[in-house]
Amino acid sequence: MAGRPRAWIMPSARPRLPFPMPDKASSSTTDLRHPWLAAWLVYLEPASLRMLALGFSAGLPLLLVLGTLSFRLREAGIDRTTIGYLSWVGLAYAFKWVWSPLVDRLPLPFATRILGRRRSWLLLAQGLVMAGLVGMALVDPRQGLNAMVWCALLVAFGSATQDIALDAFRIESADADRQAALAATYQTGYRLAMIWAGAGVLWLAARSEDASATGYQAGAWATAYLVMAASMLVGTLTVLLSPEPAPRPLAPAKNLGEWLRGAVVDPFADFISRYRWQAALILALIAVYRISDVVMGIMANPFYVDMGYSKDEVAAVTKVFGVVMTLVGAFVGGVLSMRLGVMRVLMLGAVLSALSNLLFAWLGQRGHDVTGLVLVVSADNLAGGIASAAFIAYLSSLTNVQYSATQYALFSSMMLLLPKWLAGFSGQFVDAHGYSAFFTGTALLGLPVLVLVGLASRVKKG
Repeated sequence: MAGRPRAWIMPSARPRLPFPMPDKASSSTTDLRHPWLAAWLVYLEPASLRMLALGFSAGLPLLLVLGTLSFRLREAGIDRTTIGYLSWVGLAYAFKWVWSPLVDRLPLPFATRILGRRRSWLLLAQGLVMAGLVGMALVDPRQGLNAMVWCALLVAFGSATQDIALDAFRIESADADRQAALAATYQTGYRLAMIWAGAGVLWLAARSEDASATGYQAGAWATAYLVMAASMLVGTLTVLLSPEPAPRPLAPAKNLGEWLRGAVVDPFADFISRYRWQAALILALIAVYRISDVVMGIMANPFYVDMGYSKDEVAAVTKVFGVVMTLVGAFVGGVLSMRLGVMRVLMLGAVLSALSNLLFAWLGQRGHDVTGLVLVVSADNLAGGIASAAFIAYLSSLTNVQYSATQYALFSSMMLLLPKWLAGFSGQFVDAHGYSAFFTGTALLGLPVLVLVGLASRVKKG
């Protein structure tokens, strides 16, 4: 998904792995004669295809503890303010940098020796996600909301841990020129999982309902969430069948203090030493780039419920068609980034993401309008795909392979910390001011992003 950063990344920020992709040399002739064809064929390389399945495993839990869960809770009669506060479960993703040094460097007893550091952590994380999803399946939020929250936290913690290990696995599986392709196929699998965890879970719940009953049906949702737990086996099997990236040597630590310095201090010190005062600008951009999308997204599903859209309508339009449009945007963003540069596409994605939120304000004035929903969801997801494509490549380019898990976890955590915290108040804002004012406000949140992208573009070129 995102681009070839040669024109704007400092040499020290573009570490290359000592093990080149095996098919890179053989494709050099194609690169010279048909550069656009080569840019597309990279998606068929083995490392890219592995990321397709692993992206599915990464994308499955997110909606089940955030978007789809908010639909389920609203249908169960939980008020919007409470739903907004419960979105803080997603802050687990924003604080994953806290334990990322452990995932980056700490071997798991027995498992690491057999599977390798990255694969052993991936399997542990996937097991936590499956256990949490089973718990969410068996809990009725009307009678045990606290238990539901604890299970959702387990899913979020396991999912965030999987993200840490998977980001390192992806970055260490190819050199800098292939990161855009790996990010694109990762996002493809991620978005396919979101179709399944969005449309699939709604479809399963609707099909499992008792036609003679009305209102919220806990058994239907239990069936849907148990199927989601079983779907995590896609990632588990892929991990077992994938090769461990070539291990990088780690100097043995003489004591706990030396280990902590290498695991915790050095990754952050490395980033500051490479970018110096520019690090503050880069971190500010990372912190707010997706703020419009994240804050708006928490109230999207309650909005659909309150506008009278059925499970089947939401599944078909927002969870299937919308995700397909995100995939289109992801691949378009990936190719544009490789040919035009990441920073230009970052700016384009920021503009489109903010403008698409205004369309939701327009939709809120129309009531139950399926045609309008299709148009708005198409524009919103296309914009989101383009923005995500460039942003993931941008984050990947900033890491040093020696600290890939820790540094990428820091960046992706900062991306979510402020937006997730602010999103917790979204239900309270909607209750006080209505949906139209809320969606307009989230669009305005994107204005500082445009300024920061412009400043970052000049800094990188200078």
